Amino acid sequence: MFPPFEYPKHPTERNVMLNIIVCAKVVLDPEAPVSTFKIDPRERRVLPGPGVPPVLNPYDENSLEAALKIKEALPARITVISAGKNIPKAVVRKCLAVGADALVLLEDEAFDEIDSLSAAVLLAAAIRKLGQYDLVLTGRMAADTNAGQVGQGVAERLAIPAVTLARKIEVNNGTVRVERVRSDGYEVIEVALPCLVTVSHEIGELRAATVKGLMAAQKQPITTWHAADLAPEAADLKPRRPQQLFIPDRKVACELVTGATPEEAGAGLALKVRQIGFI
Repeated sequence: MFPPFEYPKHPTERNVMLNIIVCAKVVLDPEAPVSTFKIDPRERRVLPGPGVPPVLNPYDENSLEAALKIKEALPARITVISAGKNIPKAVVRKCLAVGADALVLLEDEAFDEIDSLSAAVLLAAAIRKLGQYDLVLTGRMAADTNAGQVGQGVAERLAIPAVTLARKIEVNNGTVRVERVRSDGYEVIEVALPCLVTVSHEIGELRAATVKGLMAAQKQPITTWHAADLAPEAADLKPRRPQQLFIPDRKVACELVTGATPEEAGAGLALKVRQIGFI
């Protein structure tokens, strides 16, 4: 367990910008046809077919859009952090093109196919290394695993409160007001900074980059940290693989119930569903 982060006074008392950290993962395009993906049962990994591009996790794009909306309302600095083995720079530069101020890549051979726990450890270590933060934003989950565990894991390791499934976020005088999605509507939660919020898709899609933004993003420097820069946390990472990985075998059986008249067919259908236990 890491010691609590010693956090200074909130931004309005420090008379500086709000520091927002956005955690973003690069995934294979979830919109690609399922038929293009294959499974290697021996290595227990997904093999994408040709032409499946890497993209920013759509849910993390939601969290970046939330950060940009906050930045429109008050002075803020947005730093995006992404972890992986070989992170495609053209994909993550999109964050700079739409308005993020800095990009930090956690890139190392040891970070190949990291799981939720390892990702939380790395991201928390990087946030600590940055030294100062007010609000950490993540997507509600990753589009490739749908685990939804990294955000809460980061908050646990930073010893800060976490609010999940935000559809709206407002920051005012050192306090975050979150509209949290529920199955029957939403609830309003207020929490003091620093804190972590996982963002749901209801907050809106990421805005498109302008030509000016795209050109400026190409000139902005990118900070890259390797495993040695995140020691000792990175040294404790252990490779984890699923015990079994397979494509579900879905079988569909269809039986046609007929009759000489609609009434007879309906009676036959009612009898059939009773026999198989549906009613």
